[in-house]
Amino acid sequence: MNLAELPEDVCPYPRVFVTVSGAHLYGFPSRDSDLDLRGVHLLPPEEVVGLVQGPETLTWMSQDRQTDLVTHDLLKFCRLLRKRNGYVLEQLLSPLVRETTPVHEELIALAPRLLTSHHAHHYLGFARTQWRLHEKTGELKPLLYTFRVLLTGIHLMRTGEVLCDLNELEGGPAYLPELIGLKRSAEHVAAPAGDFAPDVAALLARLEDERAASRLPEEPRDGAALHDLVVRIRLAERGD
Repeated sequence: MNLAELPEDVCPYPRVFVTVSGAHLYGFPSRDSDLDLRGVHLLPPEEVVGLVQGPETLTWMSQDRQTDLVTHDLLKFCRLLRKRNGYVLEQLLSPLVRETTPVHEELIALAPRLLTSHHAHHYLGFARTQWRLHEKTGELKPLLYTFRVLLTGIHLMRTGEVLCDLNELEGGPAYLPELIGLKRSAEHVAAPAGDFAPDVAALLARLEDERAASRLPEEPRDGAALHDLVVRIRLAERGD
């Protein structure tokens, strides 16, 4: 979808960036997968410090339900980054870029200094949630999410790199390509018969081990720079 075609009232504020997330980023979109767009918008200063607050989050879905867009105001997004939220980190660093600005480039440059070993907790929690969903529904999608999240977390702890494409991540069970191929047929399809629990348990344990052994710091190396960026951009909006 061309973002220039969006109705003006969808996001009446300047956008810092928009990237592709979801199954297209993770490497297992289906023929009927919707397109998940995520990004950041920039509220004017008066809607941040005044009595009338602007929307911290904006959401929109196309009439055919094939595209959805979610953006956070810069301040909220940076707060989430400081909370070691792997989800927004993946959105920021997604290689599938639809819109970008110099501020986006600055955020990307800061990202390596915000990585910590505690990001593993995000991936451990997300994986356990998706695994429980798979156990409840028997669907393939949450099973693939479980493996993707665990392998992304392991790769991050080992290398300091955020990699989300399940086709490129190493260390998963040999049957993953078969599962990915099955997922291409439809968004909601049952997982094939099999006992996946031992492989999931092994990867959960491995992520715990990689967290303990990781060279990533326990705290962000330069969280103050993120604060300075937000202040500078707000003042620039005001004309100071």
